[in-house]
Amino acid sequence: MYLVVGLGNIGENYQNTRHNIGFLVIDYITKSLNTSNVNNSNFQSTLLKSGYNLFSKPTTYMNNSGIAVKNIMDYYKVDLENIIIIHDDLDLPFGTVKFKIGGGHGGHNGLKSLDSHITKEYIRVRVGIGKPKDKEDVANYVLSDFSKEQFEELNSRIIPHIALAVEALKVLDIDEVKSKYTLK
Repeated sequence: MYLVVGLGNIGENYQNTRHNIGFLVIDYITKSLNTSNVNNSNFQSTLLKSGYNLFSKPTTYMNNSGIAVKNIMDYYKVDLENIIIIHDDLDLPFGTVKFKIGGGHGGHNGLKSLDSHITKEYIRVRVGIGKPKDKEDVANYVLSDFSKEQFEELNSRIIPHIALAVEALKVLDIDEVKSKYTLK
């Protein structure tokens, strides 16, 4: 069983923000699948199931994402190596997509929460959102909407590419996925 988690924040005001790229990818992947809702308040997540795949959008807000993932992981006995986390990354230029297992959190509060609840050894799909011009303005930047042009590129090229990469992560080793699906 695979658990694919998109990181983001709940609520309409966060819907198209940079920090919600994970939610956007989960929405894209699941729109064409035959899914069922899994209703369990302990999961603290919008959770969809399709075959042997679970798709989660934690409802804990970003800073507590690890709680939701840990609860789902424990209930379904999902192996750590079968957890795929999709998240925004300030250290990558917009549109870059990279993959890795483990590593630092780079100040990302969602990753900090995951690291403290499930360890660092999960698969990460890092989606570049670029950096703000003023380094002091990081919080406002990640919680602001993508530009119209960026949003169009996300929907036409980047998110579909990530969806293909997520499927590849289920059958290929991480190095093969890196070589075939990394976007720069």
